Formats: sequence, C-alpha cells, structure tokens
Amino acid sequence: MRVTTKGQVTIPRGVREALGISPETEIEFIEDSGRFYIVKTSEPKKTKKFNKLRGIASVSMSTDEIMRLTREPS
Repeated sequence: MRVTTKGQVTIPRGVREALGISPETEIEFIEDSGRFYIVKTSEPKKTKKFNKLRGIASVSMSTDEIMRLTREPS
C-alpha cells in the first residue's frame, strides 16, 4: 500500500468486508506496543460541526432561517 500526499490509504476490500466497514463507518486506530489496529467503533463520534443540526430543518423553513441555524454565534 502507498500513502497519498494527503495521508490517505485505501483499506483493501477483503479487510473492509471482514470488519464490516462500509462508507460512513466510523473507525479508530488503536496503538499497542508500536503496532496499530483498525477498530470499527460502535457509535459515531459527534465531531462534525453540523451533526447537532441534522434533521431539524424542515421545508417550512426559509433558506435564511436554515443559514442562521448553521452559523456559529458571533
């Protein structure tokens, strides 16, 4: 395997299938005595900026109302 200039590497299909990893699956890298392991996490981490807003917008909201929700308070 080769690491890209962005630090990315492709997980081989067999490994993804064995671990049950599909797109959007959360994983962690665990270090143990100089070895690293890929571990599928049971719960997605809430690190993305807009995760707390997911699912609260409705078609009754205007674009401006939605934009106000997604902007951080100043």
